[in-house]
Amino acid sequence: MQNKSVKLNSGVTAPKGFLAAGIHIGLKKRKKDLALIYSGTPATAAGVFTLNKVKAAPVILCKEHLSKGKNFHAIIVNSGNANACTGEQGLKNAFATANQTAKVLNIKPEQVFVSSTGVIGEQLPVEKILNGINNIKENLSSEDNQSAAEAIMTTDTFIKSTSVKYFDDGVEITIGGIAKGSGMIHPNMATMLAFITTDAKIEQPTFQNAMKSVVDKTFNRIVVDGDTSTNDMVLGLANGLSQGKLITDNSESFNLFYNHLLEVLKELSVDIVKDGEGATKLIEINVEGALNNEEAYQAAKTIALSPLVKTAIHGEDANWGRIIAAVGYSGIEFNPEKFEIIINGVQILKENFSVCLPAEKANETLKPDEINLLIKLNNGYGNATCWTCDFSEKYVEINGSYRS
Repeated sequence: MQNKSVKLNSGVTAPKGFLAAGIHIGLKKRKKDLALIYSGTPATAAGVFTLNKVKAAPVILCKEHLSKGKNFHAIIVNSGNANACTGEQGLKNAFATANQTAKVLNIKPEQVFVSSTGVIGEQLPVEKILNGINNIKENLSSEDNQSAAEAIMTTDTFIKSTSVKYFDDGVEITIGGIAKGSGMIHPNMATMLAFITTDAKIEQPTFQNAMKSVVDKTFNRIVVDGDTSTNDMVLGLANGLSQGKLITDNSESFNLFYNHLLEVLKELSVDIVKDGEGATKLIEINVEGALNNEEAYQAAKTIALSPLVKTAIHGEDANWGRIIAAVGYSGIEFNPEKFEIIINGVQILKENFSVCLPAEKANETLKPDEINLLIKLNNGYGNATCWTCDFSEKYVEINGSYRS
């Protein structure tokens, strides 16, 4: 069994049998705002959705279709309008979107997933959507991942897209994905969308379990500002066209698939943090030596959420007191006297509050665009990783004028 993987750049159209398109239909002033991902071959599906109590109409539709269906063909996505907090009319518009997509593609409505992103509380201009669906089919291509990736963006400043291929007993298998996200990013599904395609042949429960587990290690480990939204989802389609063996739980083939799915979702997740609204630095937070993994994660997440830590890193001020204070109110058990901090490989603080460097030297560790913050609690064997970004003045500017 071969395990060498190859990085690709063709996103959701990299796996066999997948087409995509992105067009402008007038929901946004000039930019593309409608995307379609399509497999002519029926696909199994997996989905993970926002935990926000307020769920947008497309989330309700997707959860319903996923719970009832076995074979799926398409994902239709609009940006510029979230279709959230829109009541019964919003649900009707979401189902009308699925129905029109099904009609154009000659499939069943329940074989279509619908997703939206944008401003909350405004009714979807459904006629623009329906007219756009009539036109988008003609743009479907095995080489147009980029247009689809563009069409799902809101405040994003760059496309988030990746794919990888690997071999299982000599059979080539590919996994691809696109994502959007920049602000309102927080664990347990942030304001982000991600769409994953693969030509692997995998049982639906196995696919679902793998997706949920990998999301918990990737999209549920990123923080920009502590907010989550109403539309967040990760959807995956697997059409089996690789002709590889059926992937089942607890098999070597499953481990291969899982690790490469993790690679794709991790890259998309980190790209979201890199593109955090107003961000200038990517921050990877590693906590080691907690009582258990759960406490390590709680500590890492609390640091990632701290505005004081994030603004200090933006200002290149190695103010370790803010970091230890954040862990102190995280609710975990640890001995502060055993606390250690290492930034980009340089020890800043040792046990017993022993400061290793003068402030000026410590501050130099924060000059790079990518920061690795390692916290050693020396209290057990738990460890965890989260990703976040710094806070800058630009974040306030972007969110103070989002509707305009």
